[in-house]
Amino acid sequence: MKLANENPNSVTLVSLLSACTRLLNFRAGESIHCYIVVNFIGIDVALGTALLEMYSKCGHVEKAFQVFNSMSEKNLQSWTIMISGLADHGHGKDAISLFTRMEQTGLVPDSMSFSAILSACSHLGLVHKGRQFFNQMVRTYGIQPTLEHYGCLVDLLGRAGLIEEAYEIIKNMPMEPNSVILRSFLAACRNHGVAITLDDKLRKLLISEPNLGANYVLAASVSSLSGCWNDAADVRVAMKQKGLVKVPGCSWVEVGGGGSTAATINEPLV
Repeated sequence: MKLANENPNSVTLVSLLSACTRLLNFRAGESIHCYIVVNFIGIDVALGTALLEMYSKCGHVEKAFQVFNSMSEKNLQSWTIMISGLADHGHGKDAISLFTRMEQTGLVPDSMSFSAILSACSHLGLVHKGRQFFNQMVRTYGIQPTLEHYGCLVDLLGRAGLIEEAYEIIKNMPMEPNSVILRSFLAACRNHGVAITLDDKLRKLLISEPNLGANYVLAASVSSLSGCWNDAADVRVAMKQKGLVKVPGCSWVEVGGGGSTAATINEPLV
């Protein structure tokens, strides 16, 4: 495009920033931002939102917030992405504060906005606030909760050790819980040492993802906690018959000028 002497416009740059976001390529995204500044390209809502999303998803939430504050005009997507970015990077209180500011501007939060704020409450362990936001979403704004919203609520309650309440949410959901919700719940049971019987609903986790070894390990751990040794043994046997193993956790850390190194954390099976 440059060889053809065609100058990129806002739409072109939004597309490029979207590609950088998907690739988590911070260096390229930052170069595009420099191009925008050097060439005095006006930052409209779409371009500003693409910029702050790129910075946020690449882990540079402070730069994202700088872009957000510099935008003369913001839409609901801009606010939601910024709230989500703050929540995802450990700035839960700032995310809640920004959500309140968004409401004060007159913008009506949507389903995605509430997913972001419920996630923030979960990471902060703010059970009362999370319940409050969930009820506000349903009663004030008339938004029908999705699997993602229920997942955030179950995760929030599970992290706080409110296992029975979390299980009531799962049982009373108007739709079938997915594997993410069930795995979150079982992990909470294991982490808090709470014994629970693996009923048919919880066993669906193994059926829905029959080749994921981590699910079998989790189910066996919870069965052992509950004293259901036969169930735990059956799960381990099924795992061995399928030739499954629990994949070790792996974290990627950027070093120096953009090179990457992988740090692997091994965990015992049970």
